[in-house]
Amino acid sequence: MIVPMKKVCLVVQDRNQNEALTKLREVGVVHVEKTNATSDRLAKVLERKAATENAIGLIQPYKVPKDKPADVETSPKGRRISDRVGLEEDQPYSVEAVNTPTRPHLVDLMVGLGKDRKTLEDRQVFLARERSRIAPWGEFDPAEFKGMAALGLPVFLYELSQEVFSGLSQDVRFIKLAEDKSSAHLMVLDAEIPGITPFQLPEKSLSKIDEEIAEINAKLGELEERLKGFADRRPVLAKEMASIKRDIDFETAKAELEQVEDVPPELSFSYLGGYVPAEDLGRLKAAAAENGWALMADDPGPEDVVPTKLKNNKLVSLLNPLTDFLEVTPGYDEVDISGWFLLFFVIFFGMIFGDAGYGFIILAISLIGIFKTMKKGVPPILRLMLLLGISNFTWGMLTCTWFGVEATKLPAILQKISLPLISNVTSAKGIADEEIVKQNLMIICFTLALVQLSVGHIISITRTKSLKVLGEIGSMLMIAGMYGVILILIASNEYRNLALYVPLMPCVYMLGAGFVLNFVFSSYEGSIGKSILESLKNIISMILGIANVFSDIMSYIRLWAVGLAGAAIASTVVTMAGPMLGHFIFFIFGILLLVFGHGLNFVLSVLSVLVHGVRLNTLEFSGHVGLTWAGSPYRPFSDGKGGSK
Repeated sequence: MIVPMKKVCLVVQDRNQNEALTKLREVGVVHVEKTNATSDRLAKVLERKAATENAIGLIQPYKVPKDKPADVETSPKGRRISDRVGLEEDQPYSVEAVNTPTRPHLVDLMVGLGKDRKTLEDRQVFLARERSRIAPWGEFDPAEFKGMAALGLPVFLYELSQEVFSGLSQDVRFIKLAEDKSSAHLMVLDAEIPGITPFQLPEKSLSKIDEEIAEINAKLGELEERLKGFADRRPVLAKEMASIKRDIDFETAKAELEQVEDVPPELSFSYLGGYVPAEDLGRLKAAAAENGWALMADDPGPEDVVPTKLKNNKLVSLLNPLTDFLEVTPGYDEVDISGWFLLFFVIFFGMIFGDAGYGFIILAISLIGIFKTMKKGVPPILRLMLLLGISNFTWGMLTCTWFGVEATKLPAILQKISLPLISNVTSAKGIADEEIVKQNLMIICFTLALVQLSVGHIISITRTKSLKVLGEIGSMLMIAGMYGVILILIASNEYRNLALYVPLMPCVYMLGAGFVLNFVFSSYEGSIGKSILESLKNIISMILGIANVFSDIMSYIRLWAVGLAGAAIASTVVTMAGPMLGHFIFFIFGILLLVFGHGLNFVLSVLSVLVHGVRLNTLEFSGHVGLTWAGSPYRPFSDGKGGSK
């Protein structure tokens, strides 16, 4: 459910800005209306954020040693950390030292080490290139050449191709130092060769360069060890980042304050615009009365960019980790389909993964995680995983799919509990049974399309209060008619002709009637004539709408096709590893192949769910609801300790 919002405007005196923003952050219900406002303080905080992100990135590759605590702040007082956070040598470690003063100092030190490492790495690359450039000339001291030039005896080095070398004038005085099939190395006396650029002398000799490279490697090794020593400081940096984000919110809100002009300086005041959930407006009014703020509240206008706050029950809220990951939010004037999204996504997940063995793994991981976090509060992602694991396990059990093992080789109990209409046990009986099972799976996919897309238009009907409802009914008729046509044309086979169960002509009539209703009423805004005229203007799009209905329903076949691909990979892995397991020498290789193959298939299945399972909800289904996901999430200006969630 999308929570109704109120547009508010707070007016505060300029001299009380900081205090007012602090109080407002404690209330934690106002979504500040963002513009492109900025300030010097905000810029500095953003610089701190960038530096802290840099520091976190520097230690990202390193793991915390097992013999060190994960959070240094929990270590006993008195531990010296001057070598790791840049404190004075006589300053002992304490929890207080780690808090406010230490975190910025730690970031500065780490960023400095990162810059030193980058400088050394750049120098290392330069020296490596320089060494490669001068290596063919061997060991020599560039200073000697410069000394000879100072005495009036200039010497120049040249690396010439054989073609150029053979064409040199006889007037050129040179000493040939080396030669091969492609080039010649010369030392030319007195003057440069006209038209040819001489070899640029290096800063140092080859041996000196090698010495410097060795020194740099040693210093880089030391820096690497120092940075590794900061690996257990991740919690401290995380707290610093959280503090910075709160400061960014504060300075952003302060920058958004617009000063009212033509007011005496001693009476100057500013105002701040934003949005508040209607249910939380009372809290803001109470805070305004208590702190002497002027407050105006009204319903948002059509031109306002209102943030969207969703409020659902605990079951539907299990979808939040997925939508947060995808960063999709319905617009404020759109409809919340979270419940339907969750229902169909769970079904799609089970069909795409399609393996009870994989489902058992997901169930086990989620149950272990739930058990371990039960006292602190179970993360929503674990609850969602549990639901998805149940779906996957159930579908795999019904189809008798267990780690890609051939159905007839599974225990009898697993074969018996499968559903014959879609079971691999049935498919193994013969070609006819296999084709019937495939047909049944196609029918399930197309039926899911019929149900979900129809639900989309039913949702639209409940939100429509005009004759435009008839256009939605027309769309539903088109979906139903196209569903029948697809069953007859796509799902029928030589073993079962679906035309005997779904007559073709009634489906065609439904398609035609639906198209007429959709053509006449889809653009209805109070006048049927104008609606028809609008449809005539978009006649090509209206005709293509029939093709779109066909493609939308056909799109659901991916649930079977992707699941079939995953099952084929799992079966191939088992087939390849099977013979190895029968030999003692190859047993380990067989186990490794099974783990790698199924692990890869598991990852591919996750990606398939994100690509295909999410797509059917956010594209096909949402398109028939009229949902564009054009909203921005409600993010209250809060200190994180309270406020509206």
